[in-house]
Amino acid sequence: MSDILIVDDERDIRELISDILRDEGFSTRLAANSDQAVAELNAAEPALMILDIWLKDSKMDGIDILKQVKRNNPDVPVVIISGHGNIEIAVAAIKQGAYDFIEKPFNIDQLLVVIRRAMETARLRRENATLKRGEARAAEMLGNSAPFRRLREQLDKVAKSNGRVMLTGEPGAGKEIAARYVHAQSPRAREPFVTVPCATIEPEHMEEVLFGRETAERGIEPGLLEQAHGGVIYFDEVADMPLGTQPKILRVLTEQQFQRAGGTDKVRVDLRVISSTNRDLAAEIAAGRFRQELYDRLNVVPVAVPSLAERRDDIPMLATHFIELFHASQGLPQRALPEETSAALQAMNWPGNIRQLRNVIERVLILGDGTGPIQPSELESQNGSAGTSEALALGPQITSLALREARELFEREYLLAQINRFGGNISRTAQFVGMERSALHRKLKSLGVVGGMRVEEEMMGK
Repeated sequence: MSDILIVDDERDIRELISDILRDEGFSTRLAANSDQAVAELNAAEPALMILDIWLKDSKMDGIDILKQVKRNNPDVPVVIISGHGNIEIAVAAIKQGAYDFIEKPFNIDQLLVVIRRAMETARLRRENATLKRGEARAAEMLGNSAPFRRLREQLDKVAKSNGRVMLTGEPGAGKEIAARYVHAQSPRAREPFVTVPCATIEPEHMEEVLFGRETAERGIEPGLLEQAHGGVIYFDEVADMPLGTQPKILRVLTEQQFQRAGGTDKVRVDLRVISSTNRDLAAEIAAGRFRQELYDRLNVVPVAVPSLAERRDDIPMLATHFIELFHASQGLPQRALPEETSAALQAMNWPGNIRQLRNVIERVLILGDGTGPIQPSELESQNGSAGTSEALALGPQITSLALREARELFEREYLLAQINRFGGNISRTAQFVGMERSALHRKLKSLGVVGGMRVEEEMMGK
């Protein structure tokens, strides 16, 4: 961003500065008075502003404009210039937030040095704020499975554009990670990524949170839309957005501007919008809970995020990543993950998806004994969370059966777990359990298990 707004009532001065800056590779905009300056600021936020302190035939002088800029556009550095320089004016300008003060006639080289330093300082401040929010890191996308590779290929394509993206998928499947990945790979990567947690914001406060507010007591309090200017606004679980707020967001998407609560000025924003949902929005629209027009605006590029059950091959890699993460961030033991433990994790059900896997690994590391490899037995306490089959427990369902029936029940549950583990692939299941493929087919048929064969046939047909 190298757009510089030059505000000076002397035409020769502002055009001279503009010509010099253009020769240096900057783009410029010019304003001769306070009305033009405010109009340019509302049209688009500049990277820097050069502002004359004395403006003839203007409603506001330079100090008044400076105050408004620091209130409405606090990230814009302002360099004050004046032909009537004195120490009092310089001190007043710096106190009001000006980056520097230069007296006319000024040295061009000096002005260029000040401009470059001011823009670099502003850039570092933005990066520092991003780092403090923990958003500067590129969102980690881990996996090698076919569904994951297809997802990443889609995200790489949409990252290059500015199109609005709608991410769909089960809770905990990694929709926000996918959104952050798009942001990190896009031209907006250095700009903010701001999340709007639609499900957790109270409906009566939603508009204040989004649009901000202006009060005499507290001045301007920017909302999330304003904080995301230049970057990405992410509507997490957008189906939970209050119905009354939806038309106002639709207007923002159309006009790229809005008013703060209690304010009169138009605030212009440049945003890329990414949304996510785990609901069927078509059903929400039919029920009158979501606006068709907003859906059409948000659903430009639909992307489905696969569940963990669809990418079981990635579970060992993800589990290992979480072990390393908790070791680095919390000092928990960096324990090895043996193959048999990986197999147990892959055989479990994961209704909570990646978020649930992360929680299971954290609990095992906290509650486990020692620093040795994680054993499958340590996962047994996770049955209630990870959803392993209760049919294997020695309760009345097992103990009331004859041995032959109990053995068949065990075989059926065991083979179903292995089929799930290998994503319905009969060949890989047969290899792991130590059976010929044809023998496994016969065994599944005798046990009344036909789902696994149908899955494989569907996969072979693709």
